[in-house]
Amino acid sequence: MDLIKSLFVSASGLKAQNGRMRVIAENIANASSTGRTPDEEPYRRKIPTFETEFNKELGAHTVELGKIAEDKSDFRLTYMPGHPAADENGYVLQPNVNTLIETTDMREAQRSYEANLNVIESTRRMLQKTIDILRA
Repeated sequence: MDLIKSLFVSASGLKAQNGRMRVIAENIANASSTGRTPDEEPYRRKIPTFETEFNKELGAHTVELGKIAEDKSDFRLTYMPGHPAADENGYVLQPNVNTLIETTDMREAQRSYEANLNVIESTRRMLQKTIDILRA
């Protein structure tokens, strides 16, 4: 039944967006995590990816969280001469995390999660109405 397929496809979307939100939350939590020494790199932003897979049992494509890539963009430099990770000029490498971008990504992931949840709720209501009709 196609309604059951939509439940499984939406459930895979929920799981993938949940993983995406977990990675974004990690980025936000580490937005200020510097190294402990001048030679140690700070936290590097992670980027979630998605993969589609054809589920033969369902006969439908599902989505899952793929590999977590590292953002190779440059770190920021901040002048903090008293910091333990400061170099000889007093600069500290800061993570390449932009909290504005992370907040925007989180909002998008939240909306995608809610959209999949709405599909599941609508499908459940349609299945319930079908059962009610069959009982009558």
